[in-house]
Amino acid sequence: MLRLRVETVMPSFSISRKRLPTEPFRTHDSAWQPHWEELPLMERNALEQLKAHLMDTHDEFRRLASQHSEFARKLDDLEALPHLTNDEQLEESRLKKLKLRLKDQMEAIVSQYRSQQVA
Repeated sequence: MLRLRVETVMPSFSISRKRLPTEPFRTHDSAWQPHWEELPLMERNALEQLKAHLMDTHDEFRRLASQHSEFARKLDDLEALPHLTNDEQLEESRLKKLKLRLKDQMEAIVSQYRSQQVA
């Protein structure tokens, strides 16, 4: 399944939606990154090897990954429930935001490590 993120910027807010197959890619956003499925196989393998290396050698990356997994498990538990209370919905939203922040921090470490390798 191909998932793409395209943001349409409105005057006071932005809307995210999937790109239709007939629409061109929009890469004007400097923070835009391809989804995992869009990466060439060699780059996916290299990225996996780099993440495995960071898990072995980088304490902060390992801590962030552990927290990310913990939040993912908690989200799975909530999503398994047939109906969420208001408090559970708030917790789900909070966990998603925290998990995304952790992913961003991990990606920043990967990016920093890659730039150091090139330099």
